[in-house]
Amino acid sequence: MSHAAVTVLAAIFVLFSSVSAAQAQKGFDGVYGKGTQEFSLATGSPGELGLVEALGTRFAAKTDSKLLWKKAGSGDSLKALKEKSVDMIMVHAPAGEKQAVSEGWAIKRTLLGSNEFFIVGPPGDPAKISEAKSAADAYKRIAGSKSKFLSRGDNSGTHKKEMDIWKKAEINPSGDWYIISRDFMAATLKRAETEKGYFMTDSSTWAAEGKKVPGLKILFKGDKVLVNTYHALCQPEGATPGAALAAKFIDFVASDEGQKIIREFGREAHGEALYNDAEYAARYE
Repeated sequence: MSHAAVTVLAAIFVLFSSVSAAQAQKGFDGVYGKGTQEFSLATGSPGELGLVEALGTRFAAKTDSKLLWKKAGSGDSLKALKEKSVDMIMVHAPAGEKQAVSEGWAIKRTLLGSNEFFIVGPPGDPAKISEAKSAADAYKRIAGSKSKFLSRGDNSGTHKKEMDIWKKAEINPSGDWYIISRDFMAATLKRAETEKGYFMTDSSTWAAEGKKVPGLKILFKGDKVLVNTYHALCQPEGATPGAALAAKFIDFVASDEGQKIIREFGREAHGEALYNDAEYAARYE
């Protein structure tokens, strides 16, 4: 075979390998690490804001592995785990998490850390939620004044928390004032500014994105119900090819090294950490 033919075949092989790798990672939103082993994780804002990359890159370097991240809210993440399309998840949906463990399709539920929710809105605060006594009271004021409110409406942990608060307020939200985005946190936050509406955002997204939405400000926070605890869960042993590696990653994130990454993440870029660690989060379990 001529040298030219060998060169062409080698090029085709490299191209084929690249295509195969791309196909294997199709449907994922981030790939962290270059190791020979791989595992997959579904989560929302920890991936969107870069915490998964920080944790995954460090773990990958220690274990010759590669983390594939799928962007999904808590509801969709739980669904992906149940359908075995990912090896593990990071979510904030306590009822769904406990159900997954009790039904046997998830194991190793581990507290990782927390953030909290803020209710933000236009500085003029037409619903006067800054005077509210609780999150439910704030929601009552928004509904009573028919001020615009943005809901993700996507079965995410944020959406579930929002609906819990509407239930506490004894309100079934509907009407032109109640706007469903079916989008992720940062995108809905930006739309809330455009619509001059209220929105319940997590503190991590606000720290990272708040300066980009000068038409919004924090108008209510501090209710214990707004604290948002994150847990990791993974597949039972042998259920998926990456289950064992995912379990090791959970141990890493819960270790002193992983917790330090969580405590410090975002401080350099934003002047404050975006998440609290598991020790702090345990107060709200």
